Amino acid sequence: MRAVVCEGAGGIEVLRIGEIPDPQPAVDEVVIDVVAAGVNRADLMQRQGFYPPPPGAPGTIGLEVSGRISAVGAEVEGWSVGDECCALLAGGGYAEKVAVPAPQVMPVPDGLDLVSAAALPEVVATVWSNIFMTAHLKAGETLLVHGGSSGIGSMAIQLAVAHGARVLTTVGSKEKMEFCTRLGADVAINYKEAEWASVVQEATKKAGADVILDIMGAKYLTDNVKSLAYDGRLVVIGMQGGAKGEVDLGRLMSRRGSIIATGLRFRSVEDKGRILAEVVGHVWPLIAEKKVRPIVHSTFPLAEVAKAHETLEQSSQLGKVLLTI
Repeated sequence: MRAVVCEGAGGIEVLRIGEIPDPQPAVDEVVIDVVAAGVNRADLMQRQGFYPPPPGAPGTIGLEVSGRISAVGAEVEGWSVGDECCALLAGGGYAEKVAVPAPQVMPVPDGLDLVSAAALPEVVATVWSNIFMTAHLKAGETLLVHGGSSGIGSMAIQLAVAHGARVLTTVGSKEKMEFCTRLGADVAINYKEAEWASVVQEATKKAGADVILDIMGAKYLTDNVKSLAYDGRLVVIGMQGGAKGEVDLGRLMSRRGSIIATGLRFRSVEDKGRILAEVVGHVWPLIAEKKVRPIVHSTFPLAEVAKAHETLEQSSQLGKVLLTI
């Protein structure tokens, strides 16, 4: 089958289309004929050599797909050949076929086309597991989302609003500010033109944010801690701004705050299945009711994978970038 392979680690020039063996399903897996695959920042890191797949996972890049099931393992129940689905992967999505443990496969939400469904698994699993299952965001609380125009950010805004929370977000342009406010964000802050932490204090009347979803890591650590409300929860899911920073423990303790660092890719199949079961139960109805939607910025054919990565590297997108097979 065709797949994206990397000739070493580095820039977009290492990406090429090659031939690799077709996957065969284990007894607890299904094989999906891929229709579309999501492009994520983790993919860029893997291409650069900084984010290798977990042991036993395919070496091919790609953490989420949509498509049709073409083979079913002997012990799999509830799925049949021909079923349309989307899936969360530990790797292997940039290919014509991928084998996936059955608990990581989800039906396509009612009313959503199959290509757009590829924009959901990684994004929704990340947002739901971190903001709701881990940080326990409640109606009436304030959520601060860094990078609100990204795939994760745009979904976080929508889900928080749908659950009755107030949302603040940081972005890098006026266009992205307008995009986030259209999604329901109460306050959008251009971090290139304003000190975002000061705006958060002003917008919350110095109360701070109850939950902060952070992709920056070390660069924002000090201001994130300053921006926490009493009993606030800072959830760090990325390190775009560095991996090491200092924490003002006095400030953190005075606010009774907590810092949680999480990841999705290296969780067990059982843990991922538990998250996805909640996603299907809680988020899929909101998509069917058109209260929440995946936002696709652009799609590229598999052969133009370098352009897809370049789009993400330029941070020019509003929502998700997809590859179509």
